[in-house]
Amino acid sequence: MPTRRRILVGALAAACCHGRAVRAESVLGDDGLYREPWFLESFLDLPDDLRAANEAGRRLAILWELRGCPLCRRLHQVNLADPAVGDFIRARFDILQLNIVGAREVTDFDGERLTEKRFAQKYGVRSTPTVQFLAESAAAMRTEPPAGREVLRITGYVPPREFRRTFAFVAERGYARGDLDGYLARAEGGE
Repeated sequence: MPTRRRILVGALAAACCHGRAVRAESVLGDDGLYREPWFLESFLDLPDDLRAANEAGRRLAILWELRGCPLCRRLHQVNLADPAVGDFIRARFDILQLNIVGAREVTDFDGERLTEKRFAQKYGVRSTPTVQFLAESAAAMRTEPPAGREVLRITGYVPPREFRRTFAFVAERGYARGDLDGYLARAEGGE
């Protein structure tokens, strides 16, 4: 005799067999920021985070957000919820989420310890959402000024397709061969 539990288990198994993967959704945290379950869990020591990303064959990027930011929410609910975007980024990047006015202590590449807010000021991050794509070498970053530590920056909301292509540009080290606009134009022409 089928029980409700067996029917429910069967229905869930059938749903999984139809190729529909169950995706974890972003969660609104106590700090008012939406968070993806695959974002980097960090002690906020950037040299260690960069080293770990490099060892895993990924790049390190910082996502700056702010409580109540409608474009930050849209970034999570539209861009990162799209499997073509979220899965691509997750496979190639460690994303460190920081609060532009936050008080957690961050250790920068030069060893300086400062709050998230002061760290944002040091790097000239003034709006949200902002994505900083960091260079790959921690050794070079110790002596570089803050602007020289990143290879690219996205400021503001970018639609999903361009957002993914920008991450692809960094993952493929396109910045070593040309600029982002040229890369995006070639990508658009290739479709």
